[in-house]
Amino acid sequence: MSASAFLQLADQHDWNGLIQQIPYAQYLGMTHSDADNLFVLPFAEKHIGNPFIRALHGGIVGGFMENAALLHCTVEQHQANIPKPINAQIDYLRSAGARDTYARCETTRLGKRVANIAVKCWQQHEHKPVAVARVHLLLE
Repeated sequence: MSASAFLQLADQHDWNGLIQQIPYAQYLGMTHSDADNLFVLPFAEKHIGNPFIRALHGGIVGGFMENAALLHCTVEQHQANIPKPINAQIDYLRSAGARDTYARCETTRLGKRVANIAVKCWQQHEHKPVAVARVHLLLE
């Protein structure tokens, strides 16, 4: 996809069109709810990491949060390309059960070359997150 076509998706806030440009986001099956400005990870059996307690794999939760930060930054900052991750620090707070998972992003700092994005991830109640993350992205 050309940079101009990608930028057009970002300018139109076509979240799901952008998700289709990221293979891992496609694999996860993640979507975006425009009404609530939420990223959604629908539950799938392939996401289970611990079959004994039916908990999502930590890598699935972390990947979901990182992709949410990438997409958030792409749209909010009108990036012509997906920003490149510098690092991500994820704090896992409790087990993520076998159910849909949600994430909300906030830009905490924006420079000319680097963006810092805070991500909160939860399942049943937003005030009881399963994980939080700080993601640093290189802007082009």
